[in-house]
Amino acid sequence: MKTDIAKYIDHTLLKADAKAEDIERLCREAKEHGFASVCVNSCWVPMCRELLAGSGVAVCTVIGFPLGAASTQAKVAESLQAIEDGADELDEVLNQGLLKSDAKACFRELGEIVQRCREAKKDVVLKLILECCNLTKAEIESASKAAKKAGFDFVKTSTGFGKGGATIADVKLMRKSVGPKMGVKAAGGIRDRKTALAMIRAGATRLGCSCGLALV
Repeated sequence: MKTDIAKYIDHTLLKADAKAEDIERLCREAKEHGFASVCVNSCWVPMCRELLAGSGVAVCTVIGFPLGAASTQAKVAESLQAIEDGADELDEVLNQGLLKSDAKACFRELGEIVQRCREAKKDVVLKLILECCNLTKAEIESASKAAKKAGFDFVKTSTGFGKGGATIADVKLMRKSVGPKMGVKAAGGIRDRKTALAMIRAGATRLGCSCGLALV
């Protein structure tokens, strides 16, 4: 049976020089093809909310992007503003250095972010970006399990701005770590339908890509 890849795709545009007309086109394409969401920088959330109203396409934005090294307070503030502006989904970047230095502190941050976001919007979808290319296998496993414990809805492989993107091995490890029900998002370097299908077979339930039209 043919896989409907469109429903897996977060149609993504996170370039610093993206213009309003580019965001408008992104939303138009997402509606036309029935993508899961558009994923944009937070300044564009209000525009996307307006353009996608009633379409069934979610508005996703990134938090602490792309390094994840902002303070907890800054991430919380950014998250709450995005929710107020109309974001349905937040892709939060893990503090990788904190994970390596003080894992307990890193995991406390995850719990605080989830708690504050849920207080603001109970059904907001939260994804944790691990940036797997910077982590060991053990760190990927522990961070994935911590994300699940904290209440995130997804773990995500990559920002797309690091030294490496999604790999089949990392997706499989994340899926094994979180079990069969939690979401796993593969992002970074997914540029053709063959790769997209391989990620889905490995356990991905969402795909982040800037070339979604090439996959459908």
